[in-house]
Amino acid sequence: MAFYDKLFSALGLSEWCGTSDDKAPLSLADLAAQAGGEEASGRLLPIPSFDNLHESCNRIWQSRDVTNGIEDGFLAAKPVLKTVLDPITQPLSWMLDGALWLFEATPWFIMVPFLVIISWYASRSRPVTILVAASIMLLAVVDHYDVAMQTLSIIFVCTTISVLLGVPIGIAMSKSDRLQKSVVPILDLLQTLPTFVYLIPLIFLFSVTESKLYGIAIILYAIVPVIRLTDLGIRLVDRDVIEAADAFGMNDRQKLIRVQLPLALPNIMAGINQTIMMSLAMVVIASLVSAPGLGVNVLRGIRNLELGVGIVAGMGIVLLAVILDRVSKAALTRADKTQVKH
Repeated sequence: MAFYDKLFSALGLSEWCGTSDDKAPLSLADLAAQAGGEEASGRLLPIPSFDNLHESCNRIWQSRDVTNGIEDGFLAAKPVLKTVLDPITQPLSWMLDGALWLFEATPWFIMVPFLVIISWYASRSRPVTILVAASIMLLAVVDHYDVAMQTLSIIFVCTTISVLLGVPIGIAMSKSDRLQKSVVPILDLLQTLPTFVYLIPLIFLFSVTESKLYGIAIILYAIVPVIRLTDLGIRLVDRDVIEAADAFGMNDRQKLIRVQLPLALPNIMAGINQTIMMSLAMVVIASLVSAPGLGVNVLRGIRNLELGVGIVAGMGIVLLAVILDRVSKAALTRADKTQVKH
């Protein structure tokens, strides 16, 4: 007799519960418990889980009923979700495919100087610029230039979209405490959700061959820092400065563009730096769902036990992370110095 039989009898629920006919083991642990008796669990008081309660009352759901219900509900809503989301997200596939084609089709002797110039313009630092040039050429020497450019193209698109969406959301949050309180739990969820979990619903919604599958996962994962730090940066603007702007007769839009955003720029740049790093981290995981780039070689090294392939690709990811981090931090330092001068 199951442990909770007496409890349901004492509550007068025996007739309502009926007799459970489903005695099939749900796991190896259940099978071992059936073979060794209920004492095999070693518990005087079993945990009141769905499965344990179901043994005494067949009207109570089992754990597999919960998971099956979630899956059935999602599959029932899939046609509607796909009809709504497909037109909205299709431009993301076009942007990712277009950027991938552009980075791959551009000759290396044009792309490498272009990236070096961009690095110099952003950082105005000679060591950082030399580091970028040396890192890219090192990747080319070990024949990882093409996959590195694929990874960069994905990061470029996803980071750009994250910034274009995240900064306005952060600005709106800074203007409304009510909006901030409603958005922060969503950001907490996105920030704490395991990276692999992002891919589960998207795999059901979109085809694995569609670029937007991994694009959406990367954006959702990477957009959180730029939203939080934009909101924080604007809220940290000195009230005396805002009062001075009011005294000059500035309207809300003028205060935002001429006062708040310039003063919040260091925080926004820090958010962009974190967004770039999180995009790179997610690109590697997104290679599980057909995202091209260095992550594919890492997976190849794991699946085929090719140690050298995995280590070289991993070091390539480290090089990309270093140059992206150094360039963005140098740009952040420039923003700080500009703010001090003004």
